[in-house]
Formats: sequence, structure tokens, C-alpha cells
Amino acid sequence: MTRAIVVEESAPATLREVDDAFLRQGASDGDAVVDVEWSSLNFKDGMALSGDRGVARISPLIPGIDLVGTVTEPDSAGRFSAGDSVVLNGAGIGETRHGGFSERAVVDAASLVALPEAITPRRAAAIGTAGFTAMLSVLRIEQDVAPGDGDILVTGAGGGVGSVAIALLSGLGYRVTASTGRPELDGFLRSLGAADVIDRATLSEPGKPLQRPRWAGAVDSVGSHTLATVLAQTRWGGSVAACGLAQGGDLPTTVLPFILRGVSLRGINSVDAPLALREEAWARLAADLDLDLLDSLTEEVGLTEVAGHAETILAGQVRGRTVVDVRR
Repeated sequence: MTRAIVVEESAPATLREVDDAFLRQGASDGDAVVDVEWSSLNFKDGMALSGDRGVARISPLIPGIDLVGTVTEPDSAGRFSAGDSVVLNGAGIGETRHGGFSERAVVDAASLVALPEAITPRRAAAIGTAGFTAMLSVLRIEQDVAPGDGDILVTGAGGGVGSVAIALLSGLGYRVTASTGRPELDGFLRSLGAADVIDRATLSEPGKPLQRPRWAGAVDSVGSHTLATVLAQTRWGGSVAACGLAQGGDLPTTVLPFILRGVSLRGINSVDAPLALREEAWARLAADLDLDLLDSLTEEVGLTEVAGHAETILAGQVRGRTVVDVRR
């Protein structure tokens, strides 16, 4: 039997013991079995824990879109051996198949990445989907914008994606402006490397489709009017990586930023990222992310505490990253 957080339709998330047959629901013959050591708590996990059917697409479901652990039963393709340390982000876990809030997981080995030697399992969980998404965003920004070209804006700066994006970009030599609705985070965001901190209210209301150019690029996890304003304020040839929709999934803009300033809007999908891109992102995280700085923005909870944190993360009251010690 395995301890796991289970969400069922019309029922609250509960800590239960489940058997092997439960874990293998939706699995295939080529999957690998992983003893999970660490997971993390993301906004999407909060939605799943609250029973949001837009995320929890099967019932019952073990949430958790991240997991870090050790292979105990290798995949049939032979990519991994028993005892290998691995990390998995997205790829449907915690949404369409059981995820990381469990002491064991049966996963599609085609999306597994060998854990880089420079990153401990706990730190890999702290990076998680948020840090992985931030790295994918940075890889996109780098294609169009170099350090010294101008400020890079990071919206939703106090969240997991935003905080890791600030740390990555500043470490690579970019000048970063952080946008947040929580003024008490000013010192925290500057400690991550933000040169300036602005109030998100200056971006979140409807505005002109083309405005004074301010940003060489941006990482946006907010969407809606905020993303429209960011695009309107991006300079010629700038690049905006869109990776979230905290304000909304709509985009009330025009073609003007694209055809008059040559702005690029880059979509970031961490769930379905191909293996080669996953491996590139994790290699860059190992090389470019200040792991001591990562520790400073990480909090820890046990598996027994996860369900109680759903409302907190959905209310936007979580700072940085929250890792889950699945063994306690």
C-alpha cells in the first residue's frame, strides 16, 4: 500500500492508502515505477486539490504535476535503470494521470529526465514546473534579446515562475523589472536580482494598443489585459514569453505591436515539451540557477499538509516555491 493524496469528484482531497492497481490506472506497459521523494505545490495543484475539473480531468486522481525520485522498476525501452534519480514535470501527471503527491508513481518514461548531478532532489522539486517553465521562457527570450538590450519585465513576480525567472535572468546579466501586487515583497524581489519593482496595477487595466516602449522583453504569467499592455510597451524587435493566465485567458490587443514594432509573442507549454527541450532546460538550470538563492525562496511542507495549502496558493499568498516532502 502507498500513501497518496486523492481527489474525487464532489469530495475533498484526502490522504489515503492506495494499492498498486490504483496507481497503475491509465498506465501502459512501457511505463517506469518511481519511488517519489519530493514534489512541489503549484497553482495548478491548488486547482486540482480544490476539485477544479479543468485540471483534475480524471476521478479519482492523485494530484501533483512534479515529482523527483528513484526508479525502482525500469521502463521497457531501457532508458533508465533501477536506482537512477529522475525528475518529471507536467507530461499529464496530476491532470490526466496520477501525479507526484504519492510515495510511488507509475509514469511515462518518455518524459523522464535524469536528475543533473549538480542538483539535489529537494532543489529539483523546488525548481519544479515553475522553474522549468521559467527556464523555457528564458530560452525563448535569449533568441531575440541579449543582456544590455534593455529591461526585461517579469509579471507575477512573487509567484514560482516569476521568482525563478528573476533569479535566472539577473544571473545571466539582464536588467530585470519585477511587477507585483504585493508591495511587501519589494525587498524579497530585489534580493533575487530585480533592479526595479513596479505595481501590477500599472499594467492590469485596458490601455492603448501601442504605448511608449519600455521593455526589451518580458516573461508574463498573467495574461489578459496585463499581457496586452506588456505587448503595447515592448520595444522594436522585443520578445514576450507568455506562460500563464492568472488574470485571464483572453488577450484584448491588436496586431499593432507585431506589425509596427516587430514584437514576438512566444507561447510556453511546459506540459508537452519534447524530451530534448526538457533535457536542455534542466542542463541550463544546473548551470545557470543560483541554487543557494533558490533555497532562500523555498518553503517545505509534508504530504500530510498539502491539502490544507490549496486555498493559500489559490489566493496568491504563497511566496516563491513550496516543496513537498512526500515521505512525511
